[in-house]
Amino acid sequence: MTTMFVIGTVICALSTLICWAMTAIRNHPADSSIVSLAAIELYLVVYGVYAGIRQAMGASIDGEAWEFWGYIIFALMLPVGVFIWAMVDKSRWSNLVMSFVGLVVFVMIYRMEEIWWGTVM
Repeated sequence: MTTMFVIGTVICALSTLICWAMTAIRNHPADSSIVSLAAIELYLVVYGVYAGIRQAMGASIDGEAWEFWGYIIFALMLPVGVFIWAMVDKSRWSNLVMSFVGLVVFVMIYRMEEIWWGTVM
């Protein structure tokens, strides 16, 4: 496991837990849920820059490069899209939908690590 994967796992887990808690206690999108989405987005930007530098320095990807970068691009769009949707919906369930970003991005970074290294463990 790489350090970036562990950091991403922690951020995604915290975001999911925060959003679940806010689903239980808020009737509208909570600021803490929105901030947790921003934390995931910031992590993904840093991960993308890190991966770009790593690849530019000559590190090879075990899998397909187009698949790896496709995951990063889609992962970067996910929190933004869900944030826009939450601002339009403005119900309790926006927090629940925001919680799925953490779960989906976790699976995506797991897969990105598999593509890059061939295995996560």
